[in-house]
Amino acid sequence: MAVSSLWNRGSLIKPLIVALITSTLITFYIFSTSRLLLQHPPHQTWIHNLDSSAKLRVFVVDRHNKPKQDDESVTLLLANTSSSLPFPQPFPFAKTHLQQYTHQLEKLVRNKDVLHDKDLFEKEYKEMNKSLKIFVYPHKKHDPFANVLLPVDHEPTGNYASESYFKKALYKSHFITNDPKEADLFYLPFSIASLRNDKWVGVGGIQDFVKKYVVEISEKYPYWNRSGGADHFYVACHSVGRSAMEKAVHVKLNSIQVVCSSSYYLSGYVPHKDASIPQIWPRKGATTINGPSLRKKLAFFAGAMNSRVRENLVETWKNDSEIIVHRGRMKTPYSEALLGSKYCIHAKGFEINTARVSDAIYYGCVPVILADHYDLPFADILNWKSFSVIVSSLDIPKLKQILEEIEYDHYVKLQQNVMQVQKHFQWNSFSKDFDVFYMIMYELWIRRSHLRQIY
Repeated sequence: MAVSSLWNRGSLIKPLIVALITSTLITFYIFSTSRLLLQHPPHQTWIHNLDSSAKLRVFVVDRHNKPKQDDESVTLLLANTSSSLPFPQPFPFAKTHLQQYTHQLEKLVRNKDVLHDKDLFEKEYKEMNKSLKIFVYPHKKHDPFANVLLPVDHEPTGNYASESYFKKALYKSHFITNDPKEADLFYLPFSIASLRNDKWVGVGGIQDFVKKYVVEISEKYPYWNRSGGADHFYVACHSVGRSAMEKAVHVKLNSIQVVCSSSYYLSGYVPHKDASIPQIWPRKGATTINGPSLRKKLAFFAGAMNSRVRENLVETWKNDSEIIVHRGRMKTPYSEALLGSKYCIHAKGFEINTARVSDAIYYGCVPVILADHYDLPFADILNWKSFSVIVSSLDIPKLKQILEEIEYDHYVKLQQNVMQVQKHFQWNSFSKDFDVFYMIMYELWIRRSHLRQIY
């Protein structure tokens, strides 16, 4: 009887003890969790980052999963936005305020002019056109290597025509002076493309030729020595031009290099001292341009597989129906694809530059710049974010998402701006205001040396 009574009493005590322990643990858990929730409320912690394609992504963080872009997320297309963003942490805006802010930023982007500073450019352009003077080291038709030092007597063609077109335009221009005392700059007239094709020089002899040429003009004239070449410049578009100055280091370090292969990743190119120019395949006159509604494909690329960037691009999107990529030459006309696509991809090849950017602009297609470390042509004049899309090569797998996130009306604005900048990427038999020749002259104007004033 005593044993039975004790057992019955124990049967009551055990559940009470378990219940007491459980309630204590539950209370402790609720208290601890509530503190965490007060410090870091789920679904209300905001993060933002500016990626290489200049997109501001605002995400709501799910603390149990990876950051995801849900119905409260926003993607903004930004132009000229620094990585120092004006938002505090954590993000304090309500959804309605965020949408208003988003609208303001998008409006700012769409109204962005193709020039960084239109008033300043127009003012300095007039002054440049009136006062800039260039002295060209003189050579005659019967001189040795006149073929690489004098303008050609025909219309230049091919990928590297910019060298020859510039020289022809300069010799015809009002910028030339025969009086070295009034010169702002001195032109070294050798052509890298012509040297490459010269049977007496060739690729292997370019460096020696340049070195010898600079020695000769420094001995014959006083202008190189007084500035160390700082008020001298040359123009080169051929890819071998980037190594042409290896035996004339003072040219590379001091003179203004006006080049197509303008990569600030390479030691031979110095941004702000040197100038980037576009590689242009010469075309006569204008072409019929399809409007945005007639461009049915999202993006297009075709080219040789001479870089990892291109190989990655083609391998990633070779089976896609919206992004059309081709290895090598196409069977159909190249122009048809450029006219039928919204975006045309410039992917780095053996060199950082190709004529694809200028091709895209000529046919009214918005360029997609897929070339890291490319100091874009006329970048200190033109606002490239207003008429192109710049994408890091690391974002090739996200390329379709990046392009599809651009709203249609913003794409239309980009395409309209492409039409505005066409004149800056055009060679003419007789130079016209604001064409590529005058843009190069303006680049030289803002880089001109004032050392001559002390002599």
